[in-house]
Amino acid sequence: MNLPEPVAAVAMQTGFGLAELVPDATAQGAWTLQVDGVPQSYVDLGDPRRMKFDYMRRLVTVVDTAAEPGVPLRVLHLGGGALSLPRYVAATRPGSVQTVVDRDTLLMTLVWDRLPLPEDAGVTMLLGDARETLEELPDQEFDLIVADVYQAARMPRSIAGTGFVREAARMLRPDGLLAVNVVDVPPLARSRVMAATLGAVLPDVCVIGEHGMLRGRKWGNTVLVAAATPGRIPVERLSTLAARDQEPGRAIGGADMPGFTGGAVPLHDPIVTS
Repeated sequence: MNLPEPVAAVAMQTGFGLAELVPDATAQGAWTLQVDGVPQSYVDLGDPRRMKFDYMRRLVTVVDTAAEPGVPLRVLHLGGGALSLPRYVAATRPGSVQTVVDRDTLLMTLVWDRLPLPEDAGVTMLLGDARETLEELPDQEFDLIVADVYQAARMPRSIAGTGFVREAARMLRPDGLLAVNVVDVPPLARSRVMAATLGAVLPDVCVIGEHGMLRGRKWGNTVLVAAATPGRIPVERLSTLAARDQEPGRAIGGADMPGFTGGAVPLHDPIVTS
């Protein structure tokens, strides 16, 4: 096997940690983004369809089932990372219009310069706080909203409550989908609360995850999906795709969701009084 010539890693101290782009020694043009030593994103510039992390593959299944294959989408990405998912959307759904929101200006500059997107990717970058930017965007603008915002493995409360979900619902088109990446540990308290929070605003909710994680036996990521139209989420299709993954999983939705949430209470935004 002929391995590519070694390429040096690139590091930059940002306002939110030490960001590093680490080359994949087995694939030329492939990189892992790490922040404070924790892998965040993986990008293969030669094949933007290739996703190394399981949670990204779960998000990809949401993209794949959001509309018929190849149909362009209007997508809002909250959290940029290495722009892995925008690259995938651009490659699989040419003509899509995408907006990325991230508050780490230095990180986004590093990624934009070192891992450039194709000129026709249709991506606009907005630098700023996810929740504050969300409130400034127009109604019914997006077919898909993806929330993947973290700092030190914690989701900011500003995008974890019912106020955030209402803002996202306002911006979704009638058949649009909201997908949220949740980092969690047994017994999946964060995922259950997030599912209850989504369900307090939107009538259709499902969760996608690896089998062992959904059984509460391991830590990792779940992906929660919500829609304003009952029955809109293709749970069976998502479950089939999850079962075929290299880390097999399933999707839970519809009448089975109460069994997953297990009586978890929605997280409501704090009431601000003058």
